[in-house]
Amino acid sequence: MSVVVDASVVLKWFVPEVGSEVASRLLASEDRLAAPDLLFAEIANAIWKKVLRGQLTHAESQSLIRDIENIAVNTTPCRALANDAHVIALITSRSVYDSMYVALALRLDTRVITADERFFHALQSFTDLAGSIELLA
Repeated sequence: MSVVVDASVVLKWFVPEVGSEVASRLLASEDRLAAPDLLFAEIANAIWKKVLRGQLTHAESQSLIRDIENIAVNTTPCRALANDAHVIALITSRSVYDSMYVALALRLDTRVITADERFFHALQSFTDLAGSIELLA
């Protein structure tokens, strides 16, 4: 089975934080993991923020970026998802970036797994989309 993972989950594979153990079990599962290729930019940005906050050193961040280049996630180009993501963003008032993950999940007939509680709860009021997202637990 395929599942779409967002950056909030993938980051937990590399940076110990709340939920990292659960996220690691997902990585070890037999599910095929998928994401829009936007994933890499979002993870790099999150790592950059951790450096700014003093949570990671520059050297640690560089090492993480190199490690992330080799993750076992099948990516789909954003350009293939842009139209659907834009429509989802207009309906949900969520960013096109978040909506890319939902668009891919709908395309693959699966769900997005996220650790982002605000993202998860925002989609719960949209009955057509609520089943397409799952909170990492």
